[in-house]
Amino acid sequence: MVFDRQTLVIPDGTTIDEDCIQTKGDVIIGDRCLVQYGIKTDGRIFVGEHVIIDGDLFATGDIRMDIFTRIRGNVNSDQNVYLGEKVSVDGKLSVTGNLDVGDSVNVKEGFEAKGWINIRSPIPMVIYIFIYLMQLLKMGHSEEIERILEELEENEGEPIPISEVFLFVPSNAMVGKNSKTEGNLRVGKQAWIQGSFEVKGNVVLGDDTVFSGNITAGGNAFCGKHNTVKGSIQSGDVIRLDENTEVTGNVDGVKLNLAKTAVIQGTCYASHGMTFITPYDYEADEKIRRFEEDLEILEPLSDSEETSS
Repeated sequence: MVFDRQTLVIPDGTTIDEDCIQTKGDVIIGDRCLVQYGIKTDGRIFVGEHVIIDGDLFATGDIRMDIFTRIRGNVNSDQNVYLGEKVSVDGKLSVTGNLDVGDSVNVKEGFEAKGWINIRSPIPMVIYIFIYLMQLLKMGHSEEIERILEELEENEGEPIPISEVFLFVPSNAMVGKNSKTEGNLRVGKQAWIQGSFEVKGNVVLGDDTVFSGNITAGGNAFCGKHNTVKGSIQSGDVIRLDENTEVTGNVDGVKLNLAKTAVIQGTCYASHGMTFITPYDYEADEKIRRFEEDLEILEPLSDSEETSS
């Protein structure tokens, strides 16, 4: 699956009910997001800056939160927990492993950690480095400064690899009963989603998924096989419903591609017409789409490589 920072990704088998997101693999929440659910996963949870999460967090792996994030519930990890500066936890914090906290972290109902507890200095490390470099500059040790800066650039920190299956919420998105995102939405197979989604990009629903809510897409809206959408679908472009997919509400788009076994209980509106498609048609379309996505992630050839070829 091609990954980009603008796509809200909900993996296979995920359940979103009235108060909790239950999934498998890592969960990544971008900066300045609002999540009106708790989160439970067998992987790790990474939370960005200035995020608000209304429920509990539970992970069998690590939990990492960046600065000024607020959790309006409990936090429970079977591994380690890392809290950035000004993080607030309204409930209780329980850690089986180590606990690492920054300055001015607030845990209202207390915490329990069975491993090491590390409280970082309120003065950021960058301030120490700046003071040290200023002293070297006063002493005229410019070569030493250049060496230190080169070492810092080489050791900026390795990226943390995430699991093959993951849930990703892009920055500035809201996930709740009425979810909104500026990019795309991709839902995996055999998911159960409760709530409506307003998406400025494309929407793709995997096979055997139950979606209880309305879908509004600025781009295309594609529904896989054996899906049930308990609501309406509105799209600014093409809507495609594959075999044995049922929509209980209305369908409104520019063009409608409909499998012969699909069912729409409401009204249909397609300004550019409706087409009945066969399994061969949408399987061919899917192969073309995957081929084009693979091309998108290939790096362009350099001038020397183009010349040699």
